[in-house]
Amino acid sequence: MEEYTLDDPTLLLQAASDFGHHPGVHSDASAKAFLHRFPLPVIINVLQTKADVPGVESTLVACLERIFCTKHGASLIPQYMVSCLLENFGENTVPAAQLIVEHDIYPLLLDCLINGNEQVATASMDAIKSLAGSFEGMEIIFPANDNEATHLRNLAARCSSLGRVRVLALVVKLFSVSSSVASLIHNSDLLNLLEAEVCNTDDTLVTLSVLELLYELAEIQHGTEFLPRTTLVQLLSSIIGNTSMESILRSRAMMISGRLLSKENIFKFIDESCVKTVISLIDGRLRSLESQDADECESALETLGQIGSSIHGAELLLLSSPPAARHVIDAAFDRQGRGRHLAALHALGNISGETRSENKIMLNNDAEESLQHLIYESASKSPKLTPSGLFLSVLQQDAEVRLAGYRVITGLVARPWCLMEICSKQEIVNIITGAHSETTKIGMEAKYNCCKAIHWVFMSSSKLTSDPALTGIAEKLQEAVRRGPYLARKLQEAQPVVMTADRF
Repeated sequence: MEEYTLDDPTLLLQAASDFGHHPGVHSDASAKAFLHRFPLPVIINVLQTKADVPGVESTLVACLERIFCTKHGASLIPQYMVSCLLENFGENTVPAAQLIVEHDIYPLLLDCLINGNEQVATASMDAIKSLAGSFEGMEIIFPANDNEATHLRNLAARCSSLGRVRVLALVVKLFSVSSSVASLIHNSDLLNLLEAEVCNTDDTLVTLSVLELLYELAEIQHGTEFLPRTTLVQLLSSIIGNTSMESILRSRAMMISGRLLSKENIFKFIDESCVKTVISLIDGRLRSLESQDADECESALETLGQIGSSIHGAELLLLSSPPAARHVIDAAFDRQGRGRHLAALHALGNISGETRSENKIMLNNDAEESLQHLIYESASKSPKLTPSGLFLSVLQQDAEVRLAGYRVITGLVARPWCLMEICSKQEIVNIITGAHSETTKIGMEAKYNCCKAIHWVFMSSSKLTSDPALTGIAEKLQEAVRRGPYLARKLQEAQPVVMTADRF
């Protein structure tokens, strides 16, 4: 392919002339192919810098007109043009926001958002998000006059259901820009739009789409500060407890609650009673016959695990009456239903402290007593009879279950009773310290972290290190830690074999 340079636009002009005068309608594929050779910024740059070259303007404008008639070309207009304005804003130029206002560009972006195809709507959304990065841009997006037609609340009110979902998706995207933008959204009551849409149960697909947006919203770090000021938690609780709603909606409400309530600082902004209500409702779902719905059951267990990832959350799960954590523990060691089994194991890993920092693993005395009691009670009701039997059973299963098992032991082993259970089963030690039990990177790392946790607790106990009967375990743990997570799986190089030739 002939090389193109900005100094000589001949090749571009020839290609643009061919594209612009091509008979018939161009396809998205042909537009993509042309823009792959000559990206849009290059074409715009030539228009700006080579306007004095004969035929440049008429040729390139005709070419761009054909490009923008395709769906792919049209999708580039909102994002590129606004981004270009913002990137080229300088001290000696007219402010980008002023140009956007003077040429009435923002209403066009909103029109692309609600009426364009998916590509165009996404590009428009990205462009508006870029605009929100400046103070002047924020003034355009959040006008002081609430009656402005471009106010997002007014725009949503006159949209189709698809348009409203797109406006709400824009609100979520803007919420992630910064804490100051999130504050403007909260103060403009735009979060109420999401709540109102969830309350409207006439269209399950729309409700599910908005729940997905709330799930994304709950992940945003500064969302912890603003979301509890709304009625979101109460709304989610009403969905979880509504047995007449479809299971998938209850499941998503649980997952959103779990993601929000897993935040370490959430209890600074939300009343503990709200969390207890969510826990109680999920406990009720798991106790009911309807909780046999596999997806809902897995969502419920995963949500309890998310809540239990923080110390306060774990203590609430273990000290509620009856303790909601018993569902997690019973399901973790019950092999009925693979998804349920895995979800419960990972949830127990969170509750036991595997995701918490070293100084935040242990819970208060009452919660620790409840945790130990529930695990021993679960073991006594199973054929394994002891926690060590339960742990071994998990580690003897497939790789995905073993991974979850390593996480559980990594968290639990900080408790002396769990360490003694581990040491009482040589088979457990052999699996955890074995050189070839895992073949995947994530599996090797999980096993190594588990081994390190056991080794650290073991070596911290003078009673165990001085016990001659446990010397072999100490040596195995030390060797496995020294070896590292990957060294055991180092590929063996092929060795030449020398042997005498067969003679007839």
